[in-house]
Amino acid sequence: MLRSAPARAAAAGTPVDRPFVTVDVAIFAIVDGRLQVLLVKRARGEHEPHPGRWALPGGFVDVERDASLDACARRKLREKTGVHEEHLEQLKTVGGPRRDPRGWSVTTVYFALIPRDRAVVAGGNASDAAWFPVEDEARPRPLAFDHDALLQAALERLRAKVEYTVLPAALLPESFTLPELQRTFETVLGRELDKSAFRTRMLSAGVIEETGEMRADTRRPAVLYRLSATPAQAMPGTFRKREG
Repeated sequence: MLRSAPARAAAAGTPVDRPFVTVDVAIFAIVDGRLQVLLVKRARGEHEPHPGRWALPGGFVDVERDASLDACARRKLREKTGVHEEHLEQLKTVGGPRRDPRGWSVTTVYFALIPRDRAVVAGGNASDAAWFPVEDEARPRPLAFDHDALLQAALERLRAKVEYTVLPAALLPESFTLPELQRTFETVLGRELDKSAFRTRMLSAGVIEETGEMRADTRRPAVLYRLSATPAQAMPGTFRKREG
């Protein structure tokens, strides 16, 4: 059996420097009608890097507890924020000697989408946690480590996938109206969409279906829909900007 260079060195008794391995998660939700990200404030311990600075939730991989990187990401969400993700997707892996003042580090970045009716921070061991609008000038800057760049990458990936999937539906409750779905798409994209084209595309793509129920708490009862496919399932075409 062929061994990797680190494995051969370890077997020969040669010490091998190993990087820190972590996961970081950009958690998005629609809060107060705006696309927001969940940030945690780092502890102020004597040996903590970036004490008191806001950051994406995350932490070290525990080789005894985490069966995979995905499992580690889910565990960190629960431990630090109390949030249980609905849609969790791996974004990319980055590494380098200057990301973390403690040494050479590698992190795998995820993004998660939380339905608005569950976007409540409860518990966790972070010193603080709060939602912040992703593009508001009042959002804490700079974030700890290289998290500003990681957050921007996650936001760009989310918006890119919105153009060809029904991913924003993961930000809604289980049942929703077509106007609610369109507003969610527009909130994520940061622009308006043509109402007729949006409705046609959603209904013809086969990614949503009627629940058989109506919402009667509006002036005009509205048909309720739910997902009939995974949020990341591709749809044909792209979205047009709203005319006028």
